[in-house]
Amino acid sequence: MIVGTAGHIDHGKTTLVRALTGVDTDRLPEEKQRGISIELGYAYLDVPAAGDAPAVERIGFIDVPGHERLVHTMLSGASGIDLALLLVAADDGVMPQTREHLAVLSLLGLSRGAAVITKTDRADSARVAAVRDDVAALLAATPLAGAPLFALSATAGDGVDELRDWLFQQARAFHARPHEGQAFRLAVDRAFTLDGVGTVVTGTVHAGSVQVGDELMLVPSPAPLRARVRSLHAQNRAVSQAVAGQRCAVALAGVAKEAITRGQWLVPETGAATSERVDVMLTLWQGETKALRAGTPVHVHLGAAEVDGTVALLDDGDVLAPGGRTRVQLVLRRPIGAWHGDRVVLRDASAARTMAGGVVIDPFAPARYRRTPQRLAELDAWGIDQRDASLAALLRASVHGVDLVRWRRACGLAADGAAAVSLPADALRAREGHLDIAFDGTLAQALRERLLAALADYHARHPEELGPDAARLRRLCAPRLPEALWRALLAQALADGRIAQRGAFVHLPAHGVKLSATEERIAQKVGPLLHEAGFEGAWVRDLARDSQESEALMRTTLARLAQRGELHQVVKDLFYPQATITRLAALAREVGAAQGGEVTAALFRDVTQLGRKRAIQVLEYFDRVGLLRRVHDVHRLRGDTDLFRETA
Repeated sequence: MIVGTAGHIDHGKTTLVRALTGVDTDRLPEEKQRGISIELGYAYLDVPAAGDAPAVERIGFIDVPGHERLVHTMLSGASGIDLALLLVAADDGVMPQTREHLAVLSLLGLSRGAAVITKTDRADSARVAAVRDDVAALLAATPLAGAPLFALSATAGDGVDELRDWLFQQARAFHARPHEGQAFRLAVDRAFTLDGVGTVVTGTVHAGSVQVGDELMLVPSPAPLRARVRSLHAQNRAVSQAVAGQRCAVALAGVAKEAITRGQWLVPETGAATSERVDVMLTLWQGETKALRAGTPVHVHLGAAEVDGTVALLDDGDVLAPGGRTRVQLVLRRPIGAWHGDRVVLRDASAARTMAGGVVIDPFAPARYRRTPQRLAELDAWGIDQRDASLAALLRASVHGVDLVRWRRACGLAADGAAAVSLPADALRAREGHLDIAFDGTLAQALRERLLAALADYHARHPEELGPDAARLRRLCAPRLPEALWRALLAQALADGRIAQRGAFVHLPAHGVKLSATEERIAQKVGPLLHEAGFEGAWVRDLARDSQESEALMRTTLARLAQRGELHQVVKDLFYPQATITRLAALAREVGAAQGGEVTAALFRDVTQLGRKRAIQVLEYFDRVGLLRRVHDVHRLRGDTDLFRETA
């Protein structure tokens, strides 16, 4: 269990932690000299066993600064605590930072804690009673309403034992944060080097577990920062594994201390999610005097990070009244690491006061169409607590499917935990390499009907053709559907016998281009000639000459074969059989793979041993049918097509 102190400057937070644990959390010379906390301080307290109950490991304390200029530091410590102690000095009473720290705790959703009236040796009983009443009234409208109140003097020791015993009871009853299925995640609040150890980062483990030897990443970062866990300290003890809810120090191999900053997350690669736009369910603090307007600049605090941003309201209206709650999008100046369910706190543009807080709905918010009915329906689905039900609702709301890899990252699922997530039985799913996309079954059925209707209409308008190629058909019925889902939809329709496919061309089973007896005879004669032509292809005039047929009849027959998907007309009167085109496509893919997706005419010419003109003609044909995309003077492989693959 992690306990955090909160309260106005000089209200005895550090002194109380020292009285409870025997540890002075002020470690910096400037802190000693000025008598105030500037950085986060840490201490630990062993919890004795109670009767037959097993011993609880330890309570970890985070001592935060109380100065108004250091609230950002306080926030980086408060984001990871399980129980809060709000301190109010008996001689001062409730002060400005008492109110702001309480606002922070409330906006972070903390409902477990206690109020502690300190320095009772400096006030009489009447004053202590008055402060007690003030504090109870202050807590009444917050999640800490009804929390126990302790009155004590940390310097004299009066009342400290009672608070310590209460903390022991809370620790024994505390249920550790669940970490099964979640990726490891530590909010970095400090980085330093130790002789003989190297780079060390500390922070609170927000999710998952980590072991010595694990490979982790630091995010966000301009360049990938990977490191290996050399050793671990959890709750100030050397361990081989650390879990959610512990204060942890991680010694890292492979990364320099200078590359690490407060606010980064230490995560495995599967949890390395960053974004510059985050959709949040936001509550404006009830103590605010003004409504929150769209476009308001704010300081965004999440985990140990602080980022500038602006607020865009998503639901009806352009203002949010104090105490109100609505969905907003935070548009950030730089990327931030966020997961679904994270707590976020907003301070005003001058960082003078805490104004709002909320819960991350979708950490990968879109820049466009963020207020459309479809997008708001997706946010409704994200808001469902039960994960499988939320995913099912998200599928129903997502007309272009759900990227499950992205969804798992947004949820912070570990690689092994992702397998436990179940999809509805009728969902359409496409898995190809690193892709994993799902589509709602009802929407998929409607799309299949649209596909069949599009084919019927195409056949009615072009009875002489076999049908459109798969890429053209997609543009006709589902241009924004991911290519992988489109292929899965076609494969399902093919397996059900609803459609037929020949080469790249799709048609209804009842439709086909019929050849006359003469055309069948000519096709038999030219088949060997087409294959012998190789990569150069065969011209109509040459085939007519070699087979002793008329050129007009040969041109008609070859065009009919192309309509059936058996031949490909690269340029007028130049034909290739399917097998040859497939081999040329494989070579284009090999060139693209070696050149980062770029296929140049010169390299393609070299691997095919064609002349430059013919190589360009073939590449331009691949552009037209959707295997390549022309970008200025180069051709780029399309990653969303399986045209002309051997397995297609």
